[in-house]
Amino acid sequence: MYSLPVLGFDFGTTNSVVAAAQGDAEPDLVSFDAPSGSDAVFRSALCFWQDEGISGGLAADAGPWAIAEYLDYPEGSRFVQSFKSVAASASFEHASIFDKRLRFEDLGRLFLDKLRARSGGKLKAPPARLIVGRPVEYAGSRPDAALARRRYDAMFAGLGTEIHYVYEPVGAAYSFAARLSAPATVLVADFGGGTSDFSIVRIAGPGAPQRCVPLGAAGIGIAGDRFDYRIVDRLVLPMLGKGGTYKSFDKLLEIPRGYFADFADWSKLALMRNRRTLTELEQLRRSATEPAAITRMIAVIEQELGYKLYDAVGQLKRALSREDGAHFHFAGAGLEIEADVTRAEFDLWIADDIARIDQTVDRALVDAGTDAGAIDRVFLTGGTSLTPAIRALFARRFGEEKLASGGELTSIAHGLALIGQEDDLAAWSV
Repeated sequence: MYSLPVLGFDFGTTNSVVAAAQGDAEPDLVSFDAPSGSDAVFRSALCFWQDEGISGGLAADAGPWAIAEYLDYPEGSRFVQSFKSVAASASFEHASIFDKRLRFEDLGRLFLDKLRARSGGKLKAPPARLIVGRPVEYAGSRPDAALARRRYDAMFAGLGTEIHYVYEPVGAAYSFAARLSAPATVLVADFGGGTSDFSIVRIAGPGAPQRCVPLGAAGIGIAGDRFDYRIVDRLVLPMLGKGGTYKSFDKLLEIPRGYFADFADWSKLALMRNRRTLTELEQLRRSATEPAAITRMIAVIEQELGYKLYDAVGQLKRALSREDGAHFHFAGAGLEIEADVTRAEFDLWIADDIARIDQTVDRALVDAGTDAGAIDRVFLTGGTSLTPAIRALFARRFGEEKLASGGELTSIAHGLALIGQEDDLAAWSV
């Protein structure tokens, strides 16, 4: 048993969680200060504003404090969320924040600095070991895992003296193993904001020299943020000009879809508030068949209403996880949308995504050299695992009686810290 201090760090697209351990003690979740009290879940978000009274003139905060700053003065802020989604994207070079250009690792280090400052001193000293979770498959159309690794290395360099990376679902599997009293082959399905990751592990009985043996894994860049995208695409983008046309040299052309794809992506929406994009949209507005729609898009971007839209979409999604129908409401920047949405409609919107997730489960089984019949238990974790269509998929494939859940936001960090307590990490490090 490793005796020095260990941190398990689940850096998530939507939320981040940290667990600390030393020796054979049970890992403890680190609580962070928040405007409404302490919480072990820290939102993976940043808010920037200009302040001539500090060095560099750019102030920032993170987590729930970022949300509070944004809500106090949205038009004077830059709110950035889901930035983990661009970790493996070669096309992302920097974020333009007022007159500053910040790379992914700059955003990441700043986020970690603010998170540590809110930890009540618990993260003041670097641990001997830092175990960082990483997706099996990074988000993005052509994710570059090597690039993401370099960016993670730069981001976490100051937080630990010995850094190891472990697949996020393997961390969750190790946490789930603590519940089991008999050997089992377990499929762990981790559904976050940016990715859905699957790991199949063989869990030995308590007291075994190696409690978990990874057998295979697969992942896909589809999860909660993609489900949000479907809602925005159906309910919001038609009011902002999607599917519309503009005139160019006496020809009517479809408005480029890239603007709408960026608008519906939380990691990119805030970054649209830059001079080049707004100039392009203004030129487009002048030649659009329905200029009022483009005017509304510009207003949402300029008035920094991305978080307000994100919150409205999240409320709808959570309500549809509990009820058969829910009401969507968003108002701002001259735009007001009211819509009643049934769970059946939402399930139809995300059907293609669910099908691709299903195919990824098949890849995990193949990678593990096993089949569905050999799976004894299925552990569903991550916030998006609460989506009824997700649970229905696994109940259909493996049987409702095999499904287990719990610790949706904390199981990965807990398991990563448990792994960090092992003497030899070769079996889990990737």
